[in-house]
Amino acid sequence: MRLIRPGSHLVTLTAALTGAVMISFSAIFFGLSGVSPITGAFFRVAYALPVLFLLWFLRRRQDRRPLSRHWIAIGAGVALCADLLSWHNSIGFIGTGLATLIANTSVIFVAIGAWILFRERPRRTTMLAIPVILFGVTLVSGLGQGDAFGSNPVRGTVLALMAAVFYASYLLSLRHSNDEQAPAAGPLMEATLGATISLLILGMFTGGLDLAFSWPAHGWLLALALGSQVVAWLMITYALPRLPAVETATIILIQPALTMVWGAIIFDERPSGLQILGAAIILGGVAVVALVRARPSAPAVS
Repeated sequence: MRLIRPGSHLVTLTAALTGAVMISFSAIFFGLSGVSPITGAFFRVAYALPVLFLLWFLRRRQDRRPLSRHWIAIGAGVALCADLLSWHNSIGFIGTGLATLIANTSVIFVAIGAWILFRERPRRTTMLAIPVILFGVTLVSGLGQGDAFGSNPVRGTVLALMAAVFYASYLLSLRHSNDEQAPAAGPLMEATLGATISLLILGMFTGGLDLAFSWPAHGWLLALALGSQVVAWLMITYALPRLPAVETATIILIQPALTMVWGAIIFDERPSGLQILGAAIILGGVAVVALVRARPSAPAVS
């Protein structure tokens, strides 16, 4: 029988909850910074990079991944770049809460991607939840609703869905880059490096990247980078695989639910009744998918 240290579950659960609460402020910190989407994305990863490098350097001897896996992690950063840009742009059209909620539908795209790439067949419950979630997304988009919240909720919804697809690609690539189970800081640092380089190149070509330091904008960006990109991400990466399925599913839902609360309090975001109904449907569907995926994987398709 494997021995478990007293209190270890409580420590793990606390780490996961703390990480989820910290990440729930990601959209809020970006919104408070007032910078352009690409500027916010760039400094989120650029400020995090030195800290992640230091964390990786201290444990570099435990990172025995082959060179190909390092390149895959850097490539995952390109998907992270696309995710952050799509998500930040969606916030301007549909608000912090709804944009974050829709972006969290990435769980269904992770399930589909794992089926295609790793032959991990999703359970029937997951497949049934997908159209339900998409119905909720349609309601959130405000399609045909005169009182829908957001300057352009349909465009914001489309961009947030794109962010969900890109984020799923990022997670799947990051997973493949660390099948050797190296310390999480290594792959995360390399993905952050890939995103930083991608955003810098894109910003130079588009001219939308503002490298000038300003306060308090960069104070919010520092909080976003060190809080969400480093501390919270490492906490969740450590904790979720060690928690029971029900707790994992619940914690995954805390982030978007809290972001909607913060958006209402800080930015006075008031979705319509149908949008709130859609949000509840999405949360329920995501909970089902997260709960199912947290259980032992289904047999691979032959």
